Amino acid sequence: MPTREILEPPADFAIDRETLAFIVLKARAFDALVAADDPTDASDSIDDRFVDALEDEADNPAQRELRAAIAGLNSDARAQLVALVWLGRGDYEAADWSEAVDAARSRAETSTARYLMGIPLLADFIADGADKLGLSLAADEIAGLGDPDLDTRGG
Repeated sequence: MPTREILEPPADFAIDRETLAFIVLKARAFDALVAADDPTDASDSIDDRFVDALEDEADNPAQRELRAAIAGLNSDARAQLVALVWLGRGDYEAADWSEAVDAARSRAETSTARYLMGIPLLADFIADGADKLGLSLAADEIAGLGDPDLDTRGG
């Protein structure tokens, strides 16, 4: 049975685990949003079984929180987040991490948040990229790391 090489994250990795886990959690919530089916409906949350909470509308907190979390990163961290997505999507290999980060720094067509939030399956790509760098976030997501409403670590 082949053994899997255990990688160490790059020494200059600019995103702490808690922030990265929070971004993945918010990206999962954002990925789950669906188009509003009736923007003029007059129902309330009791009547529609909270379905409106999953609708992609301007006032949806998942979108605002994800955008704020990405915008709150410094430029190095934003470039590394884009590189993580590219790594998770298979555009680069872990061995090419520096090249991916350099390419992400030179990407300037739109804001980082707008660019990333336009990528379907964003959370999966971030988590897969992190895993390829030796930063498995699966346990952090289960524990709710990064989300004060879900954090089960106690304290």
